[in-house]
Amino acid sequence: MSSHREAPEISKDPVADSTDVYAFVSPDRPDTVTLIANYIPLQAPDGGPNFYEFGDDVLYEIHISNGQKAEADITYQFEFTTKIRNKDSFLYNTGPISSIKSGTWNRPQFYSVTRVENGRSKVLAKELRCPPVNVGPRSTPNYAALAAEAVHTIDGGRKVFAGQRADAFHVDLGSVFDLGALRPVNHLHLISMPDTTGVNSVQGFNVHTLALQVPKRDLTKDGSVPTAVGSGKSVIGVWATASRRKSQIWDSRAGKYVGHGPWNQVSRLGNPLFNEVIVPMAEKDIWNARPPSKDARFARYVDHPELAKLLPGLYPGVFPNLAAYGKARADLNAILLTGIPAGVVPGFQNFTGTVPSDMLRLNMAIPPSATENPLGLVAGDAAGFPNGRRLGDDVVTIELRAVAGLTIPLVDSSFTPDGAASAVADGTTNTNAAITGTFPYLGLPGGGYQTVPGTTAAS
Repeated sequence: MSSHREAPEISKDPVADSTDVYAFVSPDRPDTVTLIANYIPLQAPDGGPNFYEFGDDVLYEIHISNGQKAEADITYQFEFTTKIRNKDSFLYNTGPISSIKSGTWNRPQFYSVTRVENGRSKVLAKELRCPPVNVGPRSTPNYAALAAEAVHTIDGGRKVFAGQRADAFHVDLGSVFDLGALRPVNHLHLISMPDTTGVNSVQGFNVHTLALQVPKRDLTKDGSVPTAVGSGKSVIGVWATASRRKSQIWDSRAGKYVGHGPWNQVSRLGNPLFNEVIVPMAEKDIWNARPPSKDARFARYVDHPELAKLLPGLYPGVFPNLAAYGKARADLNAILLTGIPAGVVPGFQNFTGTVPSDMLRLNMAIPPSATENPLGLVAGDAAGFPNGRRLGDDVVTIELRAVAGLTIPLVDSSFTPDGAASAVADGTTNTNAAITGTFPYLGLPGGGYQTVPGTTAAS
């Protein structure tokens, strides 16, 4: 969660597992949009000697739809190459790494960025350097400087970064997956326990980030700069994927498996939590392999989400109005599958057409908020989720409240939300590394030496 280990097969392939996608108008450069796709979930910072890295055998992609067909009109592709400098050493680094060009970094990683539009590919940059992971104060003594070196300005005034960062997502995994428990209201659960504060299960973990900042005109159908909130040209759909070659064959010379044949998509992510809590277990891997344009198959799970049925059972007497509501969830369809049409929220729309498809939808004509509200659009902050997604948006609380019925009156005035719908939350706050004010915005990753293991209990 948001897409950390969300499906049975991809949970066994963390290098290709996308964890979160973000899309927002850049707060410090409002003429640009920042696109972020994170991979490799729940990285313990001290996970050596083979530290985390992008896969040389994985094609990572960020897709943009601007034609109202839920198809990839523009795609940014990232491909990686890893080198070993000293093949006789087991060490990740043979001394302090003072620069991303340091010869003491024994396993540097490089990548290319390619833009694909209407079937035509253009390499924007190649042989770009990643930063190393944050090993510790001896190995990576000035990690902030190393990370800054890895922010590259490439063709067309675009900025790009690929490397380790702190995860920005927060959620109480231990509680939510223990029969849908929310610690702040434990006493209301069918299996009652004392109320406590939420526990941020992601705190202290790192991810690997692909971050791209591009001019808005890069993403519109006609190359214009969007200014009208009500125009369909201002809205884009965004999702990320990871793909592997169809087959792998052991190459004795290379000493590794080498991919052959066409690329096959193995991971996908648009809206947070979609595959986690909307798609049933038996179809999660199928969902990961399909494009958003084929999501009509999954619309019935949005119309009647399992979680909306579970909440009244798990919390007896707390959600009577939700329990009695039998109509298809037109509110969730708008939020998750089509975007919100004009007229539903005054002065706002991020509609991408009638094709049901799981994508983040961003209206690029809406400027960044001077003061962000982590509850986004439902709290009156139109620059926040589900209008794209910012790093500070509390998507767990937003989606819990939406599923609990808080957003039904937007499309059905006859419905009165239960009182708990406006208060339900997992009780976590963003206790992760602080988000920065400049690209790539995610906080610096936790260091291996600095990591202190937590505690656990069997009962």
